[in-house]
Amino acid sequence: MHHVLEAKLVVGDMVLSTASEFIENESEDVSKQDCELKAFYRLAKKIKQAFKRLPICILGDSLYACECDKYGWKYMMRFKEGKIKSVAKEFQEIKAMENLSEDICWVNDIAYNQRTLNILEYHFVKNQEKKTFTFITNIKVTNRNARKLIYAGRSRWKIENQGFNRQKNIRYHIEHASSRHYVAMKNHYLLTQIADILMQLFENGSKALKHFKKTAKEISSILLEAIRTRKLTDEDIQQLANPIQIRFSCGKKKKFQLKKYPVF
Repeated sequence: MHHVLEAKLVVGDMVLSTASEFIENESEDVSKQDCELKAFYRLAKKIKQAFKRLPICILGDSLYACECDKYGWKYMMRFKEGKIKSVAKEFQEIKAMENLSEDICWVNDIAYNQRTLNILEYHFVKNQEKKTFTFITNIKVTNRNARKLIYAGRSRWKIENQGFNRQKNIRYHIEHASSRHYVAMKNHYLLTQIADILMQLFENGSKALKHFKKTAKEISSILLEAIRTRKLTDEDIQQLANPIQIRFSCGKKKKFQLKKYPVF
C-alpha cells in the first residue's frame, strides 16, 4: 500500500486533480519516516510555485492550518473534538457566556500562537439525528457570509465522494495492484488522474451525454474517437477564455457564488 496526498480542485460538482505528492521512504532504515504533514509541506510549495498570485482557500483537516498562513492562503478546516484544546475551550466558554444557541454560531479572533483564528459551528438534523459540523478558518465570519462559508466547507466531502470514492470503488479501481514496479505504479496513478479530469470535463460539458444517459464505457469510446478525429476550431479556443464560476446551492431557491477563492 502506498499513500498519496492529493490536491483536488472543487469546481461545482467536479473534483479535479491539481497536484499529487507521494508519501514514501527511500529505504526501510530511514531516521525519520515520511508522513502526511511532511508531504503537505512539499505539496504546498509546489502549488505556490505553480500558482504564485492565485488566491486559494484550502479545505482539509486543522493539521494544515499553519502552512496555509505561511503562504497567505485562506482556509476552511474541519475542527474535530480534541484538536487545539485551548481554542476549543475558549470557543465553548464564549458560546456559553453569550448564549449562542442558534443553528449557526461563531466566534472570531480567538488568539492562538501569535495569530487569531475564527470558529464556525453548524447544527442540523439528518434522519432524525442531530449533527454538528465545526470549522476553523482565517476568514472573518459575519451574518452575510456564515452560511456561504458552511456550504464551502462542506464541499470538502465532494473530494471524498465524487473524487476518491469514484476512483477507488466505482470507475478506476486505483487500489488495485496495477504493477509490481513502483515507478510504473506511480505513473499509472498519475495517468488515472489525467483520465478522470478529461472524463469529468467531457461528461459535465456535453448536454447530449446528459440527455442520452450514456454508460462510462460508451462515454470513454466517444471521447477517444473525438480526441482521435476532431480538430480544435477557433470557437473552441475562444471558449477557453471564459471564466469558470463556482456555485454552491443553498436550499431550493437560492444559489451562492464563491468566486474569489478556488477551493482545494
